[in-house]
Amino acid sequence: MDLEHRGPPPAPTAALLGAGATAAGLGTSELAAGALGVRSPVEALAETLIVLAPGGLATATIDALGAAARPLTVTAVIVVVLALGGGLGALARGRWGLASALVASAAALGAGPALSTGEQLAALPVIPAGLVTGALLRLVALGSAVVPRAVPSRAAPADPGQAAERRRLLQGMAALGAVAVLATAGGRWLGARRVLALEPQDVALPEPARAAGPVPREVRGGLDGLSPVLTPNDDFYRIDTAVTVPRVDADGWVLRIHGLVEQPLTITYEQLLAMPQREADVTLACVSNEVGGDLVGTARWTGVPLADLLERAGPLPGAEQVVGRATDGWDAGFPLAALDGREALVAIGMNGEALPARHGFPARLVVAGLYGYVSATKWLAEIELTTWDYDAYWVPRGWAKEAPIRRSARIDVPRAGQSLAAGEQAIAGVAWAPVEGVDAVEVRIDGGDWQEAQLGQALGPASWRQWHLRWPAEPGSHTLEARVIGGDGEPQTGERSDPRPDGATGWHRVSVTVEPEGRGS
Repeated sequence: MDLEHRGPPPAPTAALLGAGATAAGLGTSELAAGALGVRSPVEALAETLIVLAPGGLATATIDALGAAARPLTVTAVIVVVLALGGGLGALARGRWGLASALVASAAALGAGPALSTGEQLAALPVIPAGLVTGALLRLVALGSAVVPRAVPSRAAPADPGQAAERRRLLQGMAALGAVAVLATAGGRWLGARRVLALEPQDVALPEPARAAGPVPREVRGGLDGLSPVLTPNDDFYRIDTAVTVPRVDADGWVLRIHGLVEQPLTITYEQLLAMPQREADVTLACVSNEVGGDLVGTARWTGVPLADLLERAGPLPGAEQVVGRATDGWDAGFPLAALDGREALVAIGMNGEALPARHGFPARLVVAGLYGYVSATKWLAEIELTTWDYDAYWVPRGWAKEAPIRRSARIDVPRAGQSLAAGEQAIAGVAWAPVEGVDAVEVRIDGGDWQEAQLGQALGPASWRQWHLRWPAEPGSHTLEARVIGGDGEPQTGERSDPRPDGATGWHRVSVTVEPEGRGS
């Protein structure tokens, strides 16, 4: 049989092989990152994009996607990188020198996000990724095959060369896909093992010098759908800029307190555990939370009073702002004057357990009455006292510098759009008014008179309270509204406003349908 030598594959084939080579390179970077215990280049790039995103875009993304914003950002980065790899594959057919230079440039850019935060070790996974990608693209550029020469025939136009080309493409893509999948899976497995190793599974919280009181019973014995008094750790909302949970080893962790202080301090985790602890029931909320939203929760936090630590450091006369800074450089700032006796902790425990990694292990800030973006620094590394001129992460992105949590009442039961049976029904939910506390919750149906709901027992002024109202539901469509009255006697405003720049306002409104008795669900 006659044979012929085919040159580099056609451009579409080379583009597919280039994307596959890039996928293999990304998988190699995942494997190297897992072995080293650092972020992969894709994760570092995604976090950099989040940091650089304009405030309006970041807000819109969080509002629309919530916690899904992180994995979708990573997915978008992967798609774009693979598309660029496809372009490099097509380019490598005739301009290998330029393609190789672009691969090297991409590797340098991929290392940049890690190096910008001082994580030199995290830049190393880029090296095998670049080498694998470049080597495979070189094979694309040189890609040739000895295939049977097509023998002209009047009856059979089939081209064995084309069939061999298709087989070669399928085999190459399968091989590259296998490398990408296996390397990525191995890297994720190694990373997961490291995260589990750093979870505070063996940390025993010290007995608090000042313990919180017993947790009150749920109102009416607990209603299906009603938020519990304390939010379980696994259900507590998480909104932050970290694509992956920071991996902080408590053995090497140190909290630095510096800035406008008389005596800068460094505190190890063991020293923090040895200090007198207190428990505090505090409701935290995200400023992006819409009226009636679920980006809010209450936990029993254990930690050292922030005021005690700052007193040891000795604030200087010019100190006006407390800035918490995370291990990845993210920061948040609030007025020093906000430490007015309210609950404010360097927290090491959450609901009787050491802080979960996703909620800030080994330590985080918890400050009652302030939205998380100005106060609740997780994976805490530094506390700096500075002037009011300093703007922390979200302020230049269009959010307010001072951000007290807006008081609000949320209807958990019934759900919006739910169909109910006629007869007695429960309207129930939770309400918060930090730091004044909840004095009353009122409900109205179809714009009628406000009716006072029954309140559950209070945990304290810094936490939410359950409430419920018995409602003789009649058939038809109904609109339910709720509002809270704070301990200062001020009712929640009914004026609607968006979360930006300092929190959403307005009464929570739920529409339901009441069917004749026996037909509701």
